[in-house]
Order: sequence, then structure tokens, then C-alpha cells
Amino acid sequence: MLRSIKQLYGEHLGASDGEIGQVKDFYFDDQNWVIRYLVADTGSWLTGRQVLLSPYSLGRLQATRKVLLVNLTREQIANSPSIDSHKPVSRQYEEEYHRYFGWPYYWQGDALWGMSGFPILDLPPTPLPGKPSAAHGPRPGAADAHLRSAQAVSGYHLAASDGTTGHVCDFMMDDHTWGIDQLVIKIGHRFSGQEVLIPTNSVTRISYEESTVYVNLTKAAVAQSLAPPLASVATAG
Repeated sequence: MLRSIKQLYGEHLGASDGEIGQVKDFYFDDQNWVIRYLVADTGSWLTGRQVLLSPYSLGRLQATRKVLLVNLTREQIANSPSIDSHKPVSRQYEEEYHRYFGWPYYWQGDALWGMSGFPILDLPPTPLPGKPSAAHGPRPGAADAHLRSAQAVSGYHLAASDGTTGHVCDFMMDDHTWGIDQLVIKIGHRFSGQEVLIPTNSVTRISYEESTVYVNLTKAAVAQSLAPPLASVATAG
């Protein structure tokens, strides 16, 4: 089922032994169009710190839950590698992060999640807090991570093959694979315009310098891709 990313912002997050904060952002892979990390705002629990949570720790999102459950303890999260929110997520950080939890490297293998199409583990990770485990598989090379903030890309212009039309206002994510299948584009007036759905396989490139998403569709084709009624879209609550 497809879920609106925007509707997940602010949702409460619960570890196995207590609340840990709220959903602040998502980092997505702009090559494979899949959410790789959820950004948690830990509030007063870990003051001034944000932490990344991999879908490996959440599995499949449950549409009926009021709190998103994380299959980790508060201590494991508190001792996880710290992220600098002012810098891009590096592959070096990802290696350290995955070694700490003992999770597979998603960038090794041909499937969406390395050797699998889903971020679901047979058993939950159980490393000792502060003592990294050896991640599955050989250590990867120093390839660049193609991770982008969903919050930052929201608001980007959409450039069709015959001109600019609308802007990105949301992302539709598969709650099983965490893959982003569609972009929600608002066309017309920024506040009263209509929303349309654009498949991510129509995106040819994203210009972060120009804050623009380019697609291989005409403006007329974009305008005809009307979004379904809200009742047919899964919500966070």
C-alpha cells in the first residue's frame, strides 16, 4: 500500500522500552528511489541530537498504529553513531552505522535492499550497545551515497519536456519496500491548485543547484495525471 510521506512527519516513535521522539524527515536514495533512513528528532531525550533509523529497524509500516515502533532499545539508539545534520550522509558514516547494528549493506547486491527486495530481517539485531557488530558481507568500497532529504526536495519545481509546471509537495511510498513510487505535484496556484501523481520512473534528473526535478513528460501529460481521492490513500493514523 502507498503511504504519504508528508503525513508521517511528526508521528511519535517508540523503541522497545520507551518513546524516542518524532519523525522529522526522510533520506531517500535518488538513484533507486527508496527511503534509506528516517530522521528522528529526539527532543529532550537526546537534547540537540538527531538520529537516523534504518527501515531495517522498522520493517513494514503499520497503517493502524498511532506510534511507529522501532525494533531497538533506547540504549542502542543513544549509543549509535552520531550524525551531523549540517552535512550530507557519507558512505563512511553508513558503513559505521551498519556495522554498529550488524545490518546488511543495502548497496551490495542487485535487489532494492542488497540481497532482498524488502528491509526485513529474519532476526532483530542484538549488538552490545557501543560495540559494533560486523555487518553481513565484505566491506564495501568508497562509493558515494546518493541520499537526499525529502523535506529539502519538497518545494522543488517540476520541469516537463516543454516547460516548468508545478512543484513537488509530497512523496508516495510503498509501506512494504519503502520504495518511492510516485511524486505528488501541485500544479496551478501554490495553495489552491490541484495535485497530480507522477511516477518516479519518469524523472530524468534532479538539479539540486536549480531546485528542479526534470521529467520526460509534457505539461499536458502532467496535468492529466490526477491524484486519487484522499480516502484511497493510506494515512499515518
